[in-house]
Amino acid sequence: MEELKYLDFFKNRSTLRRYSSKEVSDATLEALLEGASHAPTTGNMQLYSVVATRSEEMKARLAPLHFNQPTVKGCSVMLTFCADLRRFERWCEERKAAPGFRNYHSFITALIDTALFAQQFVTLAELNGIGSCYLGTVTYNAGKIAEILELPDRVVPVICLTVGYPDEETGFNPASDRIPVAGVLHKEVYKDYSKEDIDSLFEYKENLEESRGFIKENGKETLAQVFTDIRYPGKMNEEVSETFSRLVKEKGF
Repeated sequence: MEELKYLDFFKNRSTLRRYSSKEVSDATLEALLEGASHAPTTGNMQLYSVVATRSEEMKARLAPLHFNQPTVKGCSVMLTFCADLRRFERWCEERKAAPGFRNYHSFITALIDTALFAQQFVTLAELNGIGSCYLGTVTYNAGKIAEILELPDRVVPVICLTVGYPDEETGFNPASDRIPVAGVLHKEVYKDYSKEDIDSLFEYKENLEESRGFIKENGKETLAQVFTDIRYPGKMNEEVSETFSRLVKEKGF
């Protein structure tokens, strides 16, 4: 196999939840976002925007919508990445073109663009010693987030990152566990998983001390039950699906 670069960097990368008091300057932030904007994008349309939150007042308003995670108020800047058709449609209209993007397909297109943009930002930031934390709470309260950030029609929040330099004492978190690539890669066609495959792929994750702790503190029998009964129960998923779908429709998709 040829020598591959940067594998160790990516294998050892991790989320950062505690930040130092050092600020990420506007110039640095804008340079990272400019670099991130060169991520792949459907048809070169760049169907995304990002709202930067720095003020303590705005962080305090947004924090409850992100379940009051300490990383919200502790970061240098919080970035809300939005699927955004508004800018491109305005351009079309100003140039005597009739946009046909008020549909589910166009929302998915914008969602993909936004995710690629956000992840390229994360990678560039980490290469420059700046960490971040994805907040998995945006879809839970997307409507209220949209209100606070004054997002207009055709703009939907989909990803939120807290960003900052690492706390000098704690630094970055340990790298997260991952299942082997053999569990992800399918050659030529999809090969379904046998019981033996599942046992082998999840053995390491299930036997981590951290995982055993999750099982015990939640009074469950298996790690899978922590995910299905505590973290992401079906009823909650259905409620979030309904409210997020409603917002997407209200925004014109």
